[in-house]
Amino acid sequence: MQPLVKSHLALFAVNLLYAINYLVAKDLMPGVMGANGFILLRISGATLLFWLVYSFRFEKIKPSDLLILASCGLFGVAVNQLFFFNGLMRTSPVNASVIMTTTPILVFILSIFILKEKPQIIKVIGLVIGASGAILFTLQTKQDSTSSLLGDIFIFANAASYALYMVLVKPLMARYKPLTVITWVFTFGLIFVLCWPLGHSEFQGTNFGELSTNVLARLAFVVVGVTFLPYLLMVYAMKRVSPSVSSTYIYIQPVLTAFFIYLYFQFGLTNYTADFSFGKILCALFVFIGVYLVIKPSSSHAPIGKE
Repeated sequence: MQPLVKSHLALFAVNLLYAINYLVAKDLMPGVMGANGFILLRISGATLLFWLVYSFRFEKIKPSDLLILASCGLFGVAVNQLFFFNGLMRTSPVNASVIMTTTPILVFILSIFILKEKPQIIKVIGLVIGASGAILFTLQTKQDSTSSLLGDIFIFANAASYALYMVLVKPLMARYKPLTVITWVFTFGLIFVLCWPLGHSEFQGTNFGELSTNVLARLAFVVVGVTFLPYLLMVYAMKRVSPSVSSTYIYIQPVLTAFFIYLYFQFGLTNYTADFSFGKILCALFVFIGVYLVIKPSSSHAPIGKE
């Protein structure tokens, strides 16, 4: 199999794992463990695994980069995960997966202000379309469904935090190996998460000895299969696939999530199908179109304010 094909398969696998996580993690919270304790478990386990791999491929970092690495750990791990899991606990997998697709749009906005990138007309149009779709999608949330407006806001805050991380981490990726950056980002992220008191209380309040093998397996899946493994697969894929191409795979997350929701319903598990509606599908299409216009290579279009 050609390396390029393997890279695309790796990207598909990453988004497949993320789609499954929307349902697996949703079912574990708050019955098995609260969202904050869940984050502490996930980040602790993943950080340990990253250091195990990093120790065999150790690379020194400059002391001057510690502050930016700490910032990346704050927004890319701590704040990002706190909002995501607390949001997912309160909203539906459908809403979470669609709102997450706004990340490229948020990256585009932050790049204009932080990296001073010149906005292009086609991308601004995409921003307006995508943002409008996301806002209308969120406003359609019904209180009698498995989603809530507060949960949707938390998921959007998570997407904004992760977008800021993607902008901040960009210069570091040019100076160090991806594994080096990821390991240090998770390390600082764990330090910030350890400062969050609710994480300790919820984690300590979980009696792991009474958990079934099935529940323990799902917890392990979130730590290894949704945190550690996807990051390694992304590192592998990014060697041969550009960021613009890899970012398009975010489109398939809502589709895969909808597929797994249907399987859940067919097998008599938790029913999330009530969160489907024609209006939400239409708004999701607007979001997808907006994201496509933002991440689509458009070198032929002149930046705004520049001929």
